[in-house]
Amino acid sequence: MDGKRIQDYWSSEVDALVRTYQQFETLIPSPNGAGAEHKGEDGRFVEDLLREYLSRHLPQGLEVLTGFILRPAVKTGDYGRERSKESDAHSTQLDIIVFDTANYPVFQRFGNSVIVPPEGVVGIISVKKHLNDGDIKKECSALFEAATLCQTLGSNNPNDKVRGPYLALVSVKSKIEKSRTDALSWIFNQVGDAYNGKSDVTFDKLVGFIGALDEWSIFKRRPDSNLTSAEYVGFRHQNGESHLGLQFLLTGVLSVFYDETRRNLRRPGYTAFPSHRPHDTHLGGVPCTSLR
Repeated sequence: MDGKRIQDYWSSEVDALVRTYQQFETLIPSPNGAGAEHKGEDGRFVEDLLREYLSRHLPQGLEVLTGFILRPAVKTGDYGRERSKESDAHSTQLDIIVFDTANYPVFQRFGNSVIVPPEGVVGIISVKKHLNDGDIKKECSALFEAATLCQTLGSNNPNDKVRGPYLALVSVKSKIEKSRTDALSWIFNQVGDAYNGKSDVTFDKLVGFIGALDEWSIFKRRPDSNLTSAEYVGFRHQNGESHLGLQFLLTGVLSVFYDETRRNLRRPGYTAFPSHRPHDTHLGGVPCTSLR
């Protein structure tokens, strides 16, 4: 298989994203080190950049928003009372929520800031300007809690759960690389620690991607039929491979959006990974109880 045009295209998109952020740092420099002068605005600019790039390439009707997920303990469908023993619950503030506004309502909206029900959530992404040592466990735990709120039942077969949202932790650059000899293995160990002691750890609720867009990627592989753990592999981006991070994100979100538990549409040929590119390292598995 080919797909070289698509790979080159996505690489150009990521390179442009990184250059745009570098221009922001150039125009609003920090006198005390790397980054822009105003750290809060620095981080929000990165979120806005990633939202803009995702919005360009996702299907119409999928919006890339920020805000909260609210899971009300109310009846669903016509007669669904699966939440009868629950209480109303909501997430922490989430950097990016990919939401299916074409098919699901929104509780409240102020610009791109929203409060949404869990049924329409297709992706949840935590965004960092620089990924630091303390971010991995904290962000993976927050994503797990948000994904737990999104466990919902299907409409065709109400006994089956809908595939959960794609979960990711994304940064422009990584500071972990500068302080760790084997950064990818160290990050994976932090991922495993984030889920220790949690109950009902399913495959869907484990983070699907962690990456510094133009440096490296950690990816959760597709589950096999004998599912006892989620297997993770690592990629160190080589020349011309800056496309990997953005492609993992887009592929993950689209795989949820077009999943048979959500709709009866065939996913288009939209991303292209090198056919004979092996992962650089098999990081290991995180135990899980079931698929979803």
